[in-house]
Amino acid sequence: MRVTLSVIKADVGSIGGHTQPSDRMMEAVREEVAGAIDRGLIVDGYVSHTGDDIAIIMSHTRGENDTDIHQFAWNTFLRATDIAREYGLYGAGQDLLVDAPSGNVRGAGPAVAEIEFEHTLEKPRPAESFMVLAADKCGPGAYNLPLFLGFADPMFCAGLMLPQMIKGFTFHVIDMDNTAGDSLIELNAPEDYYHLTALLRDNERFGIDSIYSRTYDTKAAAVSAQRLHSIAGTYTGKDDPVAIIRNQGVFPAPEELVSPFAKAHYVGGDARGSHNMPLMPVAINTAVAGVYCLPIVSCLGFSLGRDGHFSDAVTDFFDNVAWDEVRRRAQNKGNEMRLQGWSGPAMLPYTELEYSGFRDTVTGLVDRFQIRGSTEAEAAE
Repeated sequence: MRVTLSVIKADVGSIGGHTQPSDRMMEAVREEVAGAIDRGLIVDGYVSHTGDDIAIIMSHTRGENDTDIHQFAWNTFLRATDIAREYGLYGAGQDLLVDAPSGNVRGAGPAVAEIEFEHTLEKPRPAESFMVLAADKCGPGAYNLPLFLGFADPMFCAGLMLPQMIKGFTFHVIDMDNTAGDSLIELNAPEDYYHLTALLRDNERFGIDSIYSRTYDTKAAAVSAQRLHSIAGTYTGKDDPVAIIRNQGVFPAPEELVSPFAKAHYVGGDARGSHNMPLMPVAINTAVAGVYCLPIVSCLGFSLGRDGHFSDAVTDFFDNVAWDEVRRRAQNKGNEMRLQGWSGPAMLPYTELEYSGFRDTVTGLVDRFQIRGSTEAEAAE
């Protein structure tokens, strides 16, 4: 059977600031997902939150970009928004950037990642396992480095030396500054290793959109690489990407994919989307309530049954004592960066500061600059 995995995530309100959605909001979303299963719209579903973002994880047979699936998610977020407004929660409906999306919700605010594939549970995939990454308080290219290392670097993924992966993977990279449409380039690892690094170093402009196995010509990963400020025209929050990654067997193993996150690498993010801060791996349903506002990422593991149902339990990859030391190091790295305050590389460059007010402040000052020795009238010409 053809199965589609869809993850749609949005910030539609949170308690006491940008922290976490309320229990009532989460209950409402779970009720909607249960109803969608009962009426046959989706095969299975799972709901979690990372920081203040609610993620709806679904399996179904309707393909990618299906209008009914996307409209269901949109309407579900609207119900949660109504609850947020009723109780005066912060940022109610923040990521719902249009009045009503036409067709799917890509470009309407919520983060979307989807993978469609033939689900046979036969060779080369006798078991289907996948993981879902969800991030909060960070920019769209937050997964560039860890996914590159997991799918292209045998220092992290020894499986790349095995016959089923030694041909490598094709990376679809998107130019997120192009607002006319999805502007993509296909680059192969290992041949285009250096070209990939030249693009993926810029987390704010270029992002991994999807990854394909070159041996089996099947999709291995999908990422919601988009810029919310390019959609809304102003700051509405960080882009907070999601990703679906198929793993094991002909793809990298889970441990090979999560190991790069032990770097707690720096990404654009923080409370106002303003600083370079380390990405901290956290358990699902973690609120943003720590010192400063570290970007956070969660990682859930699923198995998929023959009928498209999820396993009766999930694995929370970052809810493990092995990650405690990474979290401590991330907090220390964040503290050191924030000690530098507004100076130099601590803050993102003006072109990337998401709050338009930052740019307005500087623009107003730039207009007051004069060439040394010129008169005020000459400077105004």
